[in-house]
Amino acid sequence: MMNMMEDTSIKLPEPDQHYYGRGKLLLSSEYFILDGALALALPVKVGQSLSVSYEQSYSPKLNWKSYDVNGNCWLESNFEFWHFECLDENPAPEVEVLQSVLRQARKQNPHFLRDDVDVKVETKLGFPLEWGLGSSSTLVYNISQWAYVSPFELLFKAYGGSGYDIACAQSDGPILYQMKNQGPNWATTNFDPEFRENLFFVYLGRKQDSKEGISLYRSKSPFPAELITNLSNITADMVNAASIEEFSFLVKAHEELVAKGLGLTRAKDIFFSDYWGEIKSLGAWGGDFVMITSDRSKEETREYFASKGHHVFLDYDELILSRDDLKASFEEKKERTIH
Repeated sequence: MMNMMEDTSIKLPEPDQHYYGRGKLLLSSEYFILDGALALALPVKVGQSLSVSYEQSYSPKLNWKSYDVNGNCWLESNFEFWHFECLDENPAPEVEVLQSVLRQARKQNPHFLRDDVDVKVETKLGFPLEWGLGSSSTLVYNISQWAYVSPFELLFKAYGGSGYDIACAQSDGPILYQMKNQGPNWATTNFDPEFRENLFFVYLGRKQDSKEGISLYRSKSPFPAELITNLSNITADMVNAASIEEFSFLVKAHEELVAKGLGLTRAKDIFFSDYWGEIKSLGAWGGDFVMITSDRSKEETREYFASKGHHVFLDYDELILSRDDLKASFEEKKERTIH
């Protein structure tokens, strides 16, 4: 006879889960953020989503599909759950990176993906993969939320870096970020320049490897404390700049300090020596996006960069997350809830 106290219920799969992380741009203190320089970072309007669905299974596995901004699947792989070994032949290098993140998540949470269920994951990017707006950091952030682990620890153990991009992934506005002895320290800041119609972002199309950039930086350290202090002061002044003239002055000063400290050449001097405004490298120098200042019309400014072969030209408000965006998103969610 069946023991009436015995639990004969069937454990149903968990409901579908959805996560989202925002992309990022680092406006100041690139590289030197690793040595404690205060940095200004901007979450962008686009990011990456991660959706998880579960099905009952006697031989559970993880099926992973990643889609680009156009809806094309650019990465697919299958893993077993015991050690996250890849079940596919000749996996792509990106699969090995994903595998290392999943294994690190398991180390932080031994209960992560231990049930007898098939798991299907789909990630979707809201920006072109090559733009460098945070395809890796948003992935790490989303996996950390799914696995109930610290996103900063997951990033530091799996990738390295400063963690500002993880802070941006979960932030609703511009942040000031600083690495301290006790770890990441960050808070939202009121960077909402009245002159943002004079700020634009241009994609250079020269994808840079962040790890290589960090290695170059480390090879030139240590750096004088005065340099870290000066960059931190410029960051604080950028937040409070009252005009495009003042902001442009700060951009130039920042670029010159970084160029001198690292022995590199400014992007403006390499590519745009005849440009009338200032040009600020973002992230690893020499590639991805630059921010530009201009006291001329948008059309004239766009034409200048198009003549140089750079056709990805975005307004500040077109790319950077604003309070109006958040308000509109809140109202949309509220409307859906009511109906």
